[in-house]
Amino acid sequence: MLPVRGRDGRATRLARIMGTRTAWTPVGDGEFFCPGCGGDRNYQRLTGRRRFILLGVPVLPRGTTGPVVECAACRHHYGTDVLDHPTTSRFSAMLRDAVHTVALAVLAAGGACARTSLAAAASTVRAAGFADCTEDQLGALVEALAADTGRVFEQPAGASLAIELHEALDPLAPHLAPGGRESILLQAARIALADGPYTPAERDVLATVGAALTICADDVTRLLAAARMPS
Repeated sequence: MLPVRGRDGRATRLARIMGTRTAWTPVGDGEFFCPGCGGDRNYQRLTGRRRFILLGVPVLPRGTTGPVVECAACRHHYGTDVLDHPTTSRFSAMLRDAVHTVALAVLAAGGACARTSLAAAASTVRAAGFADCTEDQLGALVEALAADTGRVFEQPAGASLAIELHEALDPLAPHLAPGGRESILLQAARIALADGPYTPAERDVLATVGAALTICADDVTRLLAAARMPS
C-alpha cells in the first residue's frame, strides 16, 4: 500500500497533466466594500470560460462560469451580491442624509418654532456629518418645506413626507444593526421631546420612521417611552 505522501504526489503530477482551468475576462470595475479586507477596495468584475487542459494545452471547452467580483487587493473572488453592500463612504453619506431627513420631518411635525427643538436637531445633524449645520438653516428649511407643500405645523405629515422618509431610510435599514436603527429613532424622539411631550403629529412621524427602519410597532412604543426617561 502506497503511503499517503505518495498518493498525494501522484495526484499532484496528474493535475499537472490534465484538469480544468478557468480563463477570466474583465467586464467592469469599480469600488466596493471587500468583506475579506474589511474596507473599501477597487474591484474587477470577471466572467470566466472553463477549459479541459491536457499537458498544459486547452483542448475542450467546459462552459462558462461567473460572473465574480475580484478584489484588487486580496485577489479573492466573491459573488456579485457583494456589490449590494455600500462602500464605507457611501454608507456614511446614506446615514448622514437619513438623519438630516428625519430631523427635518420631526421639526416639520411641530417643533420648527421652538429653539430647544432646533438646537437638539442641529446637534444631531452635526454629529451625523453635516458639521456646518445651524439652527437657523434647519428652521429655514422647515419653513421652505411647509411653504412648498402647503402644510400647517402640528398637522399629520402626510404622504409626501412619509415617502421622503422611506426613500432615505429604506436603503439604509438593511445595513444597520438593530442598535443602529434604534439609535436613529431615539435621536428623532429626543428632538421631538426637546420642547415638551410628543404631539400627535410627532408621534405619527416617529411611527413612520420606525416602520421605515423595520422596527416593529411594539418596539417603537417601547423606545418612545424610553426616550422620555431622564438619561
